[in-house]
Amino acid sequence: MKKSFLLCGLAGWCIEVLWTGLHSALSGELTMTGKTSLLMFPIYGCAAVIRPFYKKFSAVPVMIRGFIYTVGIFSVEFISGSFLRCFHMCPWDYSQAPLNYKGLIRLDYAPLWFGTGLFFEKILKKLS
Repeated sequence: MKKSFLLCGLAGWCIEVLWTGLHSALSGELTMTGKTSLLMFPIYGCAAVIRPFYKKFSAVPVMIRGFIYTVGIFSVEFISGSFLRCFHMCPWDYSQAPLNYKGLIRLDYAPLWFGTGLFFEKILKKLS
């Protein structure tokens, strides 16, 4: 589990840096600056909980698995963001984005979380 946690934390950091770098490029920032927060490592590491379940989920259609992962990621994002916000430490704020809920989750990111959950499933499958 420790190896899975570390791998998920590192993969999450990399994905976030790529995502924010792409966003800055699309916003006209030629430096394509990507960024993340140290606080995100344990949050991304939580994706390691997929590992014990993926064998049981293998018979479940991909659309249902993706939906389950999306709901799980939204839940972790909302709970961890709410907790960090209590200490004024939340590294994200979606308040100005369309389809946000309390500034902590963006419903328009559902397709991204769908794919990310399936991606993490594949990474963790290779560890077994």
